Amino acid sequence: MSQDTKIQDRIAETVALLRAKLGVRDKTLQASIRRAKRRLPRRVFKQAMVLARAEQMAAHPKLRLVLDTPALTKAADEVQTHLSAINLTDRRWGWFLGMLGGLAFNILAFGALVLAFLIWRGLI
Repeated sequence: MSQDTKIQDRIAETVALLRAKLGVRDKTLQASIRRAKRRLPRRVFKQAMVLARAEQMAAHPKLRLVLDTPALTKAADEVQTHLSAINLTDRRWGWFLGMLGGLAFNILAFGALVLAFLIWRGLI
């Protein structure tokens, strides 16, 4: 019986990590995984879907007995390891620096176009 509740606890921990690390605010694991699909590697997404398929069965007392507990534990470990390794500060800095790089490129491209236009019109 303790194995059964451990799976439910692992699923709840996974949902909490998805909320904390990726900002996904859904009630079930399956809905959370579908929203976070593009932000997860394919291998981790597949393991998370294994957990999501087992989520409904884990809630039912008799169906919980047919779950493959070692496989689900391994899947939960893999997903939680990946989610725990996400550094939110690094992701924010990456987004900010990427935005600044794009802005700098646009300003340089605009300056080059203005300079080319002025040369073409003979003003420089």
